[in-house]
Amino acid sequence: MTVFVILAIVLSLAVLLAVLWPLWREARGLVIAGVATLGIATFALYRVVGTPAALAPEAASAAMPATLDDAVAQLEAELQKQPNEPEGWRLLGKSYAALQRFDDAQKAFERAVQLLPTDADLLVEAAQARLFNNPERKLDAQAIALLDQAVAINPDHQRALWFVGLAQRQEGRHAEAAKTWEPLLAKVDPNTAATLRTQINEARADAGLPPLADTAPAASADTAPALLTVTVELAPALKDKLAPGDTLFVFARQIGGPPMPVAAKRLPVSAFPVTVPLGDGDSPMPTLKLSQLPQVQLVARIAKGSGPAAQTGDLEAAAVTADVKAGNTYTLTIDRVVP
Repeated sequence: MTVFVILAIVLSLAVLLAVLWPLWREARGLVIAGVATLGIATFALYRVVGTPAALAPEAASAAMPATLDDAVAQLEAELQKQPNEPEGWRLLGKSYAALQRFDDAQKAFERAVQLLPTDADLLVEAAQARLFNNPERKLDAQAIALLDQAVAINPDHQRALWFVGLAQRQEGRHAEAAKTWEPLLAKVDPNTAATLRTQINEARADAGLPPLADTAPAASADTAPALLTVTVELAPALKDKLAPGDTLFVFARQIGGPPMPVAAKRLPVSAFPVTVPLGDGDSPMPTLKLSQLPQVQLVARIAKGSGPAAQTGDLEAAAVTADVKAGNTYTLTIDRVVP
């Protein structure tokens, strides 16, 4: 059980730090206090409901893990002994995902769902694991079934509804995706709603429908400050490859994560260089914001088609790793043609 506690603390701290990352820059004392409180609370909870003797040095039969890989190995061993612990399998799945072992993560979440099939959050995590493990980054039929089950349990589950709409978009059911996402507009914050509205209108456009009437107030710069400023340059050798109707996409995505961006801008191609600010208001996903990540990968692409996915003939820049911090600036040079 010691390994469960160690991994729970490590992953909880990772999540907590990700959530509090924006606050760190303005109120470090509060963040440190929150982290310390989490550690104390975890220990206290374990003292109450766990096996306190297991925390004693003399009760530890194995060395404390030095790395996440070591801790995962010990957790795997514990689950061999206690295979009917759904929270252990959930924790193992998150650990595998952190190590980018997506196939193992999928199997761990599947086992957790077998043991706890009525947990909507767990069902969504299992569906997301299947998405990450899919070579085409698509939600397959089983992932969609998990999402439908989550929505049946909790009809207002925002992450489940977002992924359901994503699956509908991937299947070409654009009008249904827009209809799935539209109720979320009243439930998310204004900045997320503004970005989600863009996604909905793109889905409606692909379905041949008019855009939604924009009744929401525009997000102000004060509520959605730029966290990164990206300058995009075009190599002189590629200037003659520009054509009317080309679109510039600038986006940030998780390092080692899915291709879906955490912040994105779509602009008509004009004069270069062009400066593009990215912030939380540019997130196309209501479940993940730019400020929740310490680092991202920046990408710039001039698309010859209608979408941001790379296609033969597109023009793109080499990806750049960026630290997410207000005031940081980066330059991307579009200097190659997608083969």
